[in-house]
Amino acid sequence: QVQLVESGGEAVQPGGSLRLSCVRSGNMFSMYEMGWYRQAPGKQRELVAIMKSAGNVVYSDSVKGRFAASKDRAWTTVNLQMNNLRPDDTAIYYCYARGVPESGTTRGQDFWGRGTQVTVSS
Repeated sequence: QVQLVESGGEAVQPGGSLRLSCVRSGNMFSMYEMGWYRQAPGKQRELVAIMKSAGNVVYSDSVKGRFAASKDRAWTTVNLQMNNLRPDDTAIYYCYARGVPESGTTRGQDFWGRGTQVTVSS
């Protein structure tokens, strides 16, 4: 019932910038956590940035000061502004969301996008 679609990934040179976007479709869930993960070649998926319902944003130490996550009021669109990109930022970036059914069930569910490739090289 919920789909996440990322866009904006491409090849850039070190020091460059990109902005990724994620659009959520479906309205049967109330989201309370959304953000981004990434998976580099040969490595496990790791947290990039998560926006909490309380209003705070949790960033990975490796991207603090360089990346900024944002969303709209309805938790429908999520963005990730990436500045001062480094070669080790190269990864597939995945949009993530967690929410509860509007039907009243208290159990939360996780949702993932299919990913968008970011490549940082000279």
